[in-house]
Amino acid sequence: MGITATVPGKVHITLKVNGEEMEVSFAPYKTLLEVLREDLGLTGTKHGCELGECGACAVLVDGAPLLSCLTLAIECEGRAIETIEGLANGPELHPLQEAFADLGGSQCGYCTPGAIMTAKALLDNEPEPSSQRIKEAMAGNLCRCTGYQQIVESVEKAAGCCRHAERVKA
Repeated sequence: MGITATVPGKVHITLKVNGEEMEVSFAPYKTLLEVLREDLGLTGTKHGCELGECGACAVLVDGAPLLSCLTLAIECEGRAIETIEGLANGPELHPLQEAFADLGGSQCGYCTPGAIMTAKALLDNEPEPSSQRIKEAMAGNLCRCTGYQQIVESVEKAAGCCRHAERVKA
């Protein structure tokens, strides 16, 4: 499709977000975080530190966790972007969402979308991570409420649920 300038000072591109192509016009200096929240109305991804240190803004781009506050939206044309809004299947929560809710991996909830997206990338690539590996993968996601143990336990529970679901499908 390519980048076009339809309005002076703005670019017009197509982003593939949560499996759906979306056309959007925005100022070329806007971050992916800003375009997701302000232009596409996907407010599940959170503004945190805006310095790339807290992980609250993590989304998946081509399956890898990416800090959307540090990424220009214009760099994401033609790439697959997944946000927290794309995880649930209708009313059915993703196993990570269920586990975070069940085990207290989410308390105030502000860091939760970024943590869940980071954990999803981990489980997509490593279906049976050790506790240590989960801690390593989640090290860039800061949480002021949980003390982190509930987050690790939530990811472990979701990993088990995902493995069980895969065995049932087979």
